[in-house]
Amino acid sequence: MSSSRLRHARTPGTVLAAGALLGTVALTGASPVSAAAPAAPAPPPADCSAAYRIEQKLDGGTVWRMCWRYSTDSGLILDKVTYQPPGERAPIRVLNSAKLAQIHVPYDDGNAEYDDLTGAGFGWGLQGLKPGECPGGTITSVKVPEVGKVNGLCTTTRARGHAYRMAADEGGKVWAAQGKDLLVYTVNKVGWYEYITEWRFSSDGTIGANVGATGSLSPVDYNATDGRGWPIGKGARDYATSHAHNVFWKLDFGLDGSSKGRIEQYDSKVTPPARGGSPTVKTTRTTVTKELAGDAKNMRWWRVVSETGKNKDGHPRSYEIVPGHTNTYGGRPYTRHDVYFTQARACEQFASNNILNCGQGAPDSVDKWVNGETLKNPAVWVNIGFHHVARDEDQQPMPVHWQGFQLAPRDVTAMNPLTPADLAGQNGAPRQGS
Repeated sequence: MSSSRLRHARTPGTVLAAGALLGTVALTGASPVSAAAPAAPAPPPADCSAAYRIEQKLDGGTVWRMCWRYSTDSGLILDKVTYQPPGERAPIRVLNSAKLAQIHVPYDDGNAEYDDLTGAGFGWGLQGLKPGECPGGTITSVKVPEVGKVNGLCTTTRARGHAYRMAADEGGKVWAAQGKDLLVYTVNKVGWYEYITEWRFSSDGTIGANVGATGSLSPVDYNATDGRGWPIGKGARDYATSHAHNVFWKLDFGLDGSSKGRIEQYDSKVTPPARGGSPTVKTTRTTVTKELAGDAKNMRWWRVVSETGKNKDGHPRSYEIVPGHTNTYGGRPYTRHDVYFTQARACEQFASNNILNCGQGAPDSVDKWVNGETLKNPAVWVNIGFHHVARDEDQQPMPVHWQGFQLAPRDVTAMNPLTPADLAGQNGAPRQGS
């Protein structure tokens, strides 16, 4: 691996001193993308100054609000994320905090292994963005300790296609709408790689978290002659070493303003048909009361449930965790599971090589924090892996390869928050011939 990957590396002591534990938030000379707030009642003021506030009204009337800060360890951090769909008189708190928690990069030959956030200078590698990289949006200046001001935070909107479509059974009427998302992203360079950290907020309440890896294959890693690489270039001379990108996110939920949410796991079992009938499916719910290292399986999912808020139908609000495609890496205990639910602790911030001080002899990875404690204020960790076997098309530059997950609203509102006015009365079983 190129020495440039390590040029911003810091020892834990240096990182803590420069980053002030969770980093120094940036100063900014520009305002994020904003739009007019909805009519009365006015939303409560955000817990951050205008320079660190993001607010966007999307098509259909949904408003997202949040605060941002920047850490020399985690990069971009979003705080106090609220969602206000049409018909809700006040913003609904979703997340207290959301951020990257590690990018673990082990090479297949065992000769190199990196923790890009806490061991390879991720935060110091914030890249300046040109207007063409933030189409239709605003680029905000970020103050990075030891580096200076970097025009590195983009907030913009982007079309996402159909928000919904429904044809009437009679009369030929079609209800359809195209949607736009709020995008918030930065680009950080670590060695030859550049990571796009993207957060996407949709008008229906969905949140997407993605990391896109681009940049360049490391030129000093064309040495995989032991069968652990792929030939790049003419003939069979240069073999780029295969490696993994294990990306972790940490989410601190605050549904309806409370961090005391509960975790539920759902599993569905399909029973083969009997006597010529049809298969049956039974879904069971398990409340996760203790810390858990969870594995994604077919027809399994998790949700974080509000302990204080309900929608207008009287159903508890929740968000479902929807992992994207993943390659689970078995080489380290902390990469062997897809989600972790731990009792929240201020010092536990990075899934591996945790540089914060949790006390003498305290473990420094998320797998060891799962030790049977009762979940009262759960922290949610999501791990999405990608095994990168290089190809000719990875040069030059490398196309972006994405990995990530979604948070899908489940019973946050009583109906689709974008429901057209003439369908608003169809809550519950729809009438025939609609």
